[in-house]
Amino acid sequence: MPGIIKERLFTPGPTPLLLEAQLRALTMTLHHRTDEFRALMRETLDNLRYYFNTKNDVVVFASSGTGAMEGAVSNLLSPGERILIGTAGKFGERWVQLANAYGIEAVVVEAPYGHPVPIAEMKKHLETGGAFRAVLIQATESSTGVRNDVESLGKIVSALPECCFVVDAITGLGTTDLRPDEWGIDIMIGGSQKATMIPPGLAFASISDKAGRAMEKSKLPRYYFDYAKERKSLAKGESSYTPATSLVVCLHGALNYIKELGRENLIANAALLAEATREAAVAMGLTNFAASSPANAVTAINAPAGIESTKVVKEMRARFGAILTDGQGTMKGHMFRIAHLGYYDFLDLLAVLGALEIVLQKVGHKVELGSGVRAAQNVYLRHSS
Repeated sequence: MPGIIKERLFTPGPTPLLLEAQLRALTMTLHHRTDEFRALMRETLDNLRYYFNTKNDVVVFASSGTGAMEGAVSNLLSPGERILIGTAGKFGERWVQLANAYGIEAVVVEAPYGHPVPIAEMKKHLETGGAFRAVLIQATESSTGVRNDVESLGKIVSALPECCFVVDAITGLGTTDLRPDEWGIDIMIGGSQKATMIPPGLAFASISDKAGRAMEKSKLPRYYFDYAKERKSLAKGESSYTPATSLVVCLHGALNYIKELGRENLIANAALLAEATREAAVAMGLTNFAASSPANAVTAINAPAGIESTKVVKEMRARFGAILTDGQGTMKGHMFRIAHLGYYDFLDLLAVLGALEIVLQKVGHKVELGSGVRAAQNVYLRHSS
């Protein structure tokens, strides 16, 4: 075994970090109640609107993405109101848990793991199931590697004046073409540890005018995650409470990089890596977990027959320092996931696929060395000019 093993993240969060943004955060010290920080915050918010592909205001909280998810529930709803939830994995189930925590009645449309939420069934509930105050779903479900059709669902919900459309795009942002203004997404949520290429600790949420009006009527309690209060404070370049200043500086640098690169190129990079990974998996004699509508953010791959995915994940880390993620909950041991969001390029993918071929042989799955790498190379050549 070699003496040096460099650990590399191939997880759907946290993800590899943009070094330039990290260095900037280490060398820049600002107090949050100064003109310098207010100017930086305003520019960061402008760049967040670009990143979100929206003209709507975007608020920032020092929390994980789940904090902004909880805020969406507490800011939009009142006791006794009903919501419609589409779930296709562990993070869709989080919407259900949040609704239960606040005593909100939730009608749930559930897809089997590996399949997208059936939008036709969501539409039927909206047409015949009585009044709903909000519809909640994931853009991409990172526990299963599936993408949901938020465009079609958003256009249905936008025709309902008293119902808001909420999308958890924590792994969808920067990996998926999302058009919140065009598709009627009233609240869209993101997190710093994903495609923005910086550490965990910040959550983002865009707020439409329709959502703003709904918040004025909402009666659920909230304090820290008060969207309206934060929106008002950020309009002045300030947060309501002490912000994570170093992370905001880091985000400012990362968003400048993304704007220079181009949002569409960031998304295309994830799409290329995802397509190459899916084809590489098949070439290695494996199958992809997402039966249809696979996501660009992460690829979920079924474990080889008779071999637990946990063993593959452990061997990848022990031999090569490559950190993949096992399945979650009931999927643990049955599939593993390779992420494509964050600071990845095509060489990173070739490296992890080459390592995976070796590990598969070591755990007892017959694979021709070079088969997965070759399949990925062919995808690259197919898309290169």
